[in-house]
Amino acid sequence: LSERYFVACGISFYMTKGENKMINFNTTVKGSNMEGYYPEGWDFEKIDACTANKPEDITKRQDFWNKDFTPIMCKGIEEFNVKMGHEIANEIKKANENGQKIAFILPVGPMGMYKWAVYFLKEWNISCKNVWCFNMDEWADAEGNTITGEASFQNAMETAFYNPLGELTVPVDHRNFATKDNLPTYPEKISALKKDGAKLVLVYGIGRMCHIAFWEPQFGAEFSSDAEWKAQPYRIGAKLHPLTIEQNALTSFKSRTSLVPCRANTIGPGLMFSADYAIGGADGYFGRGMQWQGMSLWMTLRYGPTRHITSSFIPTIPGRLFFLEELAGPLCPDVN
Repeated sequence: LSERYFVACGISFYMTKGENKMINFNTTVKGSNMEGYYPEGWDFEKIDACTANKPEDITKRQDFWNKDFTPIMCKGIEEFNVKMGHEIANEIKKANENGQKIAFILPVGPMGMYKWAVYFLKEWNISCKNVWCFNMDEWADAEGNTITGEASFQNAMETAFYNPLGELTVPVDHRNFATKDNLPTYPEKISALKKDGAKLVLVYGIGRMCHIAFWEPQFGAEFSSDAEWKAQPYRIGAKLHPLTIEQNALTSFKSRTSLVPCRANTIGPGLMFSADYAIGGADGYFGRGMQWQGMSLWMTLRYGPTRHITSSFIPTIPGRLFFLEELAGPLCPDVN
């Protein structure tokens, strides 16, 4: 190969003695180790079309978006953290002013938002006594036994959110963690809260494999319809996709794959997409031009709802999705 040209986003052309030949994922996957690796239902030509859009078009409204869904671009990580934290705190403030209970489904990642949620709640002197929280997932083994200690999501939540709130904090008996005994109680507890007038807010990040919580896209192949898939409330000891494990090795375990559990307990679409409002975040930018979340963000916003891509249903519910500017792209290699 003498010269290399990138003619359009995501499409590679190589020239050999006057002959043009397209060489990319779609033209080389057959017979490779990647064949069958990605979930059933992932159309890579459609994915490529999603990711080849101009960065300035990322917030352009699509027909399948809820009228009250809005993606919001952030210039940097601090703006991102402040805005997400403010959004969480403001939902609690509004619920208190309305004398309304409020329930949150919460992630461990993104995390920077919790510092700012604490800041605003303490600045406004807002009590969380009318707040109920449900952690969306937790590392587990095949039987659903969960880890404890510093690496647990429970510890992360207590350290980042509950403890810093001091006297304003969420009551201990209002905090729910995704253990094998407690996770099955989520549907009944959340249903009772909603019947009592509580607003349900989903807070989330988007995984490399477009999961929300640890509801992985390969699960879609187990169901005959999107409706059947959307009814699933949770899963104990869920098998994680290899790229989810690698994502967490890079972002949470300093590249040490051997420390990352291969399973987790997780809520399912039956709970997450029953939310009245959603607050999302995509901050997967490493710096030096490297990132891991741009494709996942574009798929979420452009692919259209399908059970094979969990996050594709996010734009169908009211809410705000905050994202770093760099993730919009262009998702093309640098050409020097």
